[in-house]
Amino acid sequence: MTSRVLGRLLLAGVLLAIVVSASAEPFDLVIANGRVMDPESGVDAILDIGVRDGRIEALSAQPLMGAQRVDATGLVVAPGFINLHWHGVDPHSDTYQAMDGITASFELEVGVADVDRWYDERTGRMPIHYGVAVGHAPVRMRVMHDPGELLPSGDAARKPATPEDLEQIAAGVARGLERGAVGVGFALAYTPAASHWEVLQMFRLAAAQGAAAFVHIRGASSAGSADREQGLLEAIALSAVSGAGVHVAHINSSGQASAPRMLDMIRDARAHGVDVTTECYPYTAGATRIESFLFDSWLDKSEEEYHKLQWAATGERLTRASFLAYRKQGGLVLIHANTEENVRAAVVDPLTMFASDGFDVKPGSGHPRSAGTNSRVLGRYVREGALPLMQALRKMTLMPAQRIEGRVPQMRNKGRLRVGADADIVVFDPDRIVDRATYEEPALYSEGMRYVFILGTPVVREGQIVGGASPGRPVRAPLR
Repeated sequence: MTSRVLGRLLLAGVLLAIVVSASAEPFDLVIANGRVMDPESGVDAILDIGVRDGRIEALSAQPLMGAQRVDATGLVVAPGFINLHWHGVDPHSDTYQAMDGITASFELEVGVADVDRWYDERTGRMPIHYGVAVGHAPVRMRVMHDPGELLPSGDAARKPATPEDLEQIAAGVARGLERGAVGVGFALAYTPAASHWEVLQMFRLAAAQGAAAFVHIRGASSAGSADREQGLLEAIALSAVSGAGVHVAHINSSGQASAPRMLDMIRDARAHGVDVTTECYPYTAGATRIESFLFDSWLDKSEEEYHKLQWAATGERLTRASFLAYRKQGGLVLIHANTEENVRAAVVDPLTMFASDGFDVKPGSGHPRSAGTNSRVLGRYVREGALPLMQALRKMTLMPAQRIEGRVPQMRNKGRLRVGADADIVVFDPDRIVDRATYEEPALYSEGMRYVFILGTPVVREGQIVGGASPGRPVRAPLR
């Protein structure tokens, strides 16, 4: 072992398994000669990783023997990336996540009304791990018979809950928590009629089960807000009163020019004991459903404002006339309302983790964040020197794992490269990794991700998707 490697390991306080016997039983998989980077321990060294039965069993400065051997010379070996914000339902779309290094993704911001059904629909079908929150908005939609797709478009957005409604909403959220929901989702920007009292009751249910609240803060979005800080203050207050941790979705788009101030507010709240975290994605455009409440105030905007909207299905920029027509039809719209300066401030801030806010990937219709979020960070902000590689990896792995591991013990063995951790591992070329998806062509795989392993099984091999691979497993809180 070189003195350089030994020094790093001693500084990190990590004991490696040093294999010296040539007769030792071979591992199922050895990832050899890679630059192993583990944000939890701080290890950054050229090592072999030995995997057996889906777990990491050795990190070694000496060569290991394995039935399968991957030479990672010149490549970075890191924990699999964890995406806390994903709305996709199609297993094929998860291959785009895998090519972006994601080994576990979660529908937490909106969530679902029926947790059991959501998990059952994915059993044996998914290339990467998957988990879900029970959603306040979906439960509200079910109780109020709202016709919206994913997000409310009728009474669930605009009608206050009666006492009977509130009782049913609370029962639905409690049921989801009992059935292992990872957390409770709150799309508050899309349910303006939900009272502060109603939302507080749902936060209290989350706190009682050790779950965090995942919140799209009230009022703030790419579509506009009169006071972006007000929604953040509400989320922090709800956390402080209820005791439930709170995770604020996409501070880049919710905050826009206010994002630096809002990050400082989160910093202050954390310093005073409030369990609040946040995330961002590295794109200047947002995306949402055009029929949602967010566009209720867009009936008489200037043509310049309508031109910031891009219809995902055709790529066209909208006018007032086309906006009104598409709003009646319903569908996905991109919102070009942010600046690179605002996005960069969120990307480099130590508080943020990375999450895509992605959804099903379809040729010619979608948002590039669904396919390229992490690769864009690594290929742009890291390679250009705005963000250290280890810090970027921490934001993609350890930080999201820690956000949910208190509720979901499985996550204590994800987001790390250590003996005993799950063998969810990525191997990428730091000089070549880059996003290729665009607003006009969102269904383009990222480049530079060489291998992605799910519990030791490859879903990306030599830079290509492994067809038909479905080793993904449910990530779920203990059932009650």
